Amino acid sequence: MVNQTTFFSKKQRVAAWLVHLFTASGAVFGLFTLYAIHHREFLLAFWLMGGAIFIDSIDGVFARRAKTKIVTPNIDGALLDNLIDYVNYVMVPAFFLLIGDLLPICWYFIGSGAIVIASAYQFSQTEAKTEDHFFLGFPSYWNIVVFYLFFWRFSPWINLAIIFILVLLVFIPIKYVYPSRMDYLTPKRWLQGVILFASIMWGVATAGLLWIYPLVNPLFVIISMGYTVLYMAFGFYRTFVPAKENV
Repeated sequence: MVNQTTFFSKKQRVAAWLVHLFTASGAVFGLFTLYAIHHREFLLAFWLMGGAIFIDSIDGVFARRAKTKIVTPNIDGALLDNLIDYVNYVMVPAFFLLIGDLLPICWYFIGSGAIVIASAYQFSQTEAKTEDHFFLGFPSYWNIVVFYLFFWRFSPWINLAIIFILVLLVFIPIKYVYPSRMDYLTPKRWLQGVILFASIMWGVATAGLLWIYPLVNPLFVIISMGYTVLYMAFGFYRTFVPAKENV
């Protein structure tokens, strides 16, 4: 049997491997984030988490353009992505909860352990992503959750309640938007553009909150939290009203 990669030019193969390398670099960010958390450099840890999120948000676009599935058939890009996502979106924030004094003292291990176990289920289930490219059940955005808990400085017991509610939502089949597949959220190009712009603004506003912390900018708060509410609302709407046609 002829190796499929022989049908592609050297340039195409190099491009595909570079995309995999770019994806894998997210694990380096995860490692450095753990180091920062260990030394209680929490703001640095969040910047590193942001770097990992940025890589994860654009590597799928690069992978589709480079046709990594067929150019490098011996590499499972989806598996690679899931491995790194579990580190950055689950293990890193769970470790933050052990170190960051966000939960009641006697509940550090229970809260972080619940996240790890629930997310292991979420990552391993065959229907974690629907056919129309939505996450099914809360998609383990624990790094973002931890950032908001850190930013809002609620009492440890409120933080614990939020953690348990989100853990429960992992098991409830509600759709959540897959940020890099907006074409399945709506077939309207202009609306896809608006949502993409809103996503970018969320990133800018959230980075702004981190940049000026512990000061607070009301505009950044409105944009960051407003987008979060809209994100949840879009997924809830598509759970009961699927898009009639996809682009």
